[in-house]
Amino acid sequence: MTIAGFDSSGGAGLQADIKTISALGCYATSVITALPVQNTTGVKSIYQIPIEAVKEQIKAILDDIVPDAIKIGMVHSKAMVLTLADTLKNYPGIPVIFDPVMIATSGDLLIQKETIEVIVKELLPIVDLITPNMDEAGILSHTTVKSLNDIQIAGPIILESGCPNVLIKGGHLSTELLTSMLFSLNRAPLKYKSSKINTNNIHGSGCTLSSAIASFIARKMHLQTAIEQAQSYVHKSILAAQNTKIGKGNGPLNHFHNPLKTIKYELV
Repeated sequence: MTIAGFDSSGGAGLQADIKTISALGCYATSVITALPVQNTTGVKSIYQIPIEAVKEQIKAILDDIVPDAIKIGMVHSKAMVLTLADTLKNYPGIPVIFDPVMIATSGDLLIQKETIEVIVKELLPIVDLITPNMDEAGILSHTTVKSLNDIQIAGPIILESGCPNVLIKGGHLSTELLTSMLFSLNRAPLKYKSSKINTNNIHGSGCTLSSAIASFIARKMHLQTAIEQAQSYVHKSILAAQNTKIGKGNGPLNHFHNPLKTIKYELV
């Protein structure tokens, strides 16, 4: 199940999540948290979904189609964070992957500043993995994250918030070899490396990675393997869209470059 914002341009948010989950052989259910007005050039405005509507969406899905993993994306307001934290506490045992969507590919701030403190206090302790990019890691750690060394400093700080696993994405590194790092409690950090692809078509890459991780976890992979497979999927999706022209700004990934058959659950 993905809990995220809507993207009318089709490249990020719920749309990227549903495409990713479907392409990786899983069945996607969704809960909309916000309605950003955006296209490939940036975010124009953001409309909130009523809190009660979010509660009802989550309950309707979880009471009928129990997910094997939950991905959380855009949570725009303090009230939304508190609602998600309070609601998900009633459904323990489901792995939760949180992509703290704070800054868009275009550089637009997608979250109210007063919301960040509530995320750290209320939401991070109940999720299994958080996947910030370097800018978001800087916000969460109150440090400047521009290099791999900065990533190594920020990771342990974010772990102190109570989340057991933190994957800081290295997609904004200036080096030709991009390195993401997984920080986990009581375990040495792990590095995931990939080559940089020369393209502007990276809109929704963060959403895609987190929903891919959730999908592979739903397929019963261990976290480290799920991250490795998700990184590979995102890299191939960007490569497959490298020369595609959609919109005037940052285009989307090609999520269906190699779709998998949907896993079927049979009645016993």
